[in-house]
Amino acid sequence: MKVLVLGAGIIGVATAHYLALDGHDVAVIDRQIGPALETSFGNAGNVCPSYATPWAAPGMRWKALKWLLQDDAPLRVDWHADAAFVRWCLAWLGNCSPRRFERNKTRMQRLSRYSLECLRELRNATGIEYDATTRGILQLLRTSAELQAVVSHTRILERNGIPHKVLAPKGCVEVEPALAHAQVPFAGGLHLPADETGDCNHFAQALAEHASRRGVRFRFQTTAERIDVEAGRVAGVATSDGMLRADRYIVALGVESVKLLAPLGIRLPIQPVKGYSVTLPIARFDRAPEASVMDEHTKVAITRLGNRVRAAGTAELGADSLDAAPDRFRTVLRALRELFPEAADFAHVQHWAGLRPMTPDGPPILGRTPVQHLFLNVGHGAQGWSMACGSGRILARLVVGLQPGIDLEGLTLERYA
Repeated sequence: MKVLVLGAGIIGVATAHYLALDGHDVAVIDRQIGPALETSFGNAGNVCPSYATPWAAPGMRWKALKWLLQDDAPLRVDWHADAAFVRWCLAWLGNCSPRRFERNKTRMQRLSRYSLECLRELRNATGIEYDATTRGILQLLRTSAELQAVVSHTRILERNGIPHKVLAPKGCVEVEPALAHAQVPFAGGLHLPADETGDCNHFAQALAEHASRRGVRFRFQTTAERIDVEAGRVAGVATSDGMLRADRYIVALGVESVKLLAPLGIRLPIQPVKGYSVTLPIARFDRAPEASVMDEHTKVAITRLGNRVRAAGTAELGADSLDAAPDRFRTVLRALRELFPEAADFAHVQHWAGLRPMTPDGPPILGRTPVQHLFLNVGHGAQGWSMACGSGRILARLVVGLQPGIDLEGLTLERYA
């Protein structure tokens, strides 16, 4: 079967890999000059099913109001009078209840855990290297209130059989010894030993090369301009390089999927949330993290990637460009200095900003659309790296009518009907 994948980020590349593995004739198009050069390029690097959590969480309504008054808040909102934006915000607020939070978190963790299984299987089969570590992730909690809030949420982890351990400050230092030099106090942490880290861009680049050797054709610098539909089914995709036709079509274009699908009457509840990261060479390995620390107070993730360290965080809801003023990186750099002083070479900083495709409830949107032969693999938000392999494997099965590897309840477009 001929399958056309729109998008060569980590989601599109993983989807193409699994389609080729199943013997399909696969082509991938992307507007960039290579794979994983936008949202997938500079993310936090965490493959964290245990930490997969909706942003719509209990208490977030009041936190968001408080953050509006802070210049260095982890969440900023670019307000504008757009109907889709307003609907998204109202839906996000509506999902902040404890009941909906638990439901959405369970859905996200179901997919993320399956995806980690797929990633490990893929890694063993291909030998792909991408600065991976398998030492788990430490959620660092600076205040007693943060510690109590996390402890109350561990019941969801227990119910889903996810390994975890609540730690005192001494236990946090045992997990991440460099925290002994932190310049700020912390009340404790939550260790998630089953999670992993790795460079998403390096992984996607290597997987794209592997897929190419299996016959996948990547057409870069090619933009999807329009999807033509005849008699309720896709007739082809008009691109900057001409009309392309296939038997099945999978949209994996992140935030760009919204504009492409709107003329077909498919309204995706996705908003771009801009994130920032800095990547620096390690100056002192004894002062650098061994895996990854998620600083709950600043919402900044600090991750070891080989001989580099990356700090990622800050969210701008409603942003629609990749412009990145220098002051936007202030929060992530300060968190890195506070928790791991002297770890990095601050004279050589690589800056990055990307638009994450966020749904108001948290889970992505996978599977069929009302248009025959058109499928979705979109809306993964900040969890794209965690969910990529599982989502790709699921789509490879769905396009030929097979049952996916997990229950897709709450993971399809139908939940917004």
